[in-house]
Amino acid sequence: MCLGIPGRVVRLLEGYGGQLALVDVVGESRRINIGLLDDTALAPGDWVVIHMGFAVERVDEAGAARALAGLELMGRGSDRGDEP
Repeated sequence: MCLGIPGRVVRLLEGYGGQLALVDVVGESRRINIGLLDDTALAPGDWVVIHMGFAVERVDEAGAARALAGLELMGRGSDRGDEP
């Protein structure tokens, strides 16, 4: 797995050659290119790992949690406000 941010697919966007999805990334909606996963059918609720605006890997919820935990270990911090 590469270094990326996990996100959950909210919906696939019409047009754009079927290559864009609206993805929830830590509570914020983002348009993500899913064209690199052309052999993987995505649906709302699926988890992906995002790098530079591209979904590069489909993961399960446990994989998404591990990716987020890894980012927090590297100093991303948390949303709890307990950063130094």
